[in-house]
Amino acid sequence: AARIIQNMDPTADPCQDFYQYACGGWLNRHVIPETSSRYSIFDILRDELEIILKGVLETSDQGDREAFQKAKILYKSCMNESLIEERGSLPLLEALRMVGDWPVASADWSKTKEPSWSMEETLSIMNSRFNKRVLIDMFVWNDDRDSSRHIIYIDQPSLGMPSRDYYFNGGNYQRVREAYLQFMITIAKMIREDKNVSRDDSFVQEEMAKVMELETEIAN
Repeated sequence: AARIIQNMDPTADPCQDFYQYACGGWLNRHVIPETSSRYSIFDILRDELEIILKGVLETSDQGDREAFQKAKILYKSCMNESLIEERGSLPLLEALRMVGDWPVASADWSKTKEPSWSMEETLSIMNSRFNKRVLIDMFVWNDDRDSSRHIIYIDQPSLGMPSRDYYFNGGNYQRVREAYLQFMITIAKMIREDKNVSRDDSFVQEEMAKVMELETEIAN
């Protein structure tokens, strides 16, 4: 209640400017950070929670239950920047190997990988090992008809960009779309270089344009 009162401006006449009356205190005490597009009480609570979690994750793990130990191990692995730099692209290359490699980052994928490649198997690995849903989203959740049991749901997954607007609209959406395509091209070139595959910029651009075309069709 005190926080709500702080965020109000009781000096304003609600009949003249209800927004100032209800939110004037908040506007006077908060500025949207340059790194954010919005700033609300939920953003403040999230920031406060992250500080608390950081303190918890940095405490010693003696006597912790297994779930807490795993969380602390994950946190330490993310903070070990020297090891991350030392490993470079090796974790990414290993992940690609697990899903049958990436045609655009391979010199002869159609000959060496495609004959034994299975889309069904690849989708299941992406889901089970990397929690990444592609083409099909499948998950277990409460049954809408009977909340006492769980069932398997099949749905459409999220797109590569935040929404379908990014694939069709102009203005800022188009600039994001162009940057998204360029990002894919850059990553493909980097991986080809790390795998000592010959440079072929035109091939990479053509293949990534096909990927963008496929994503656009899915968004449509």
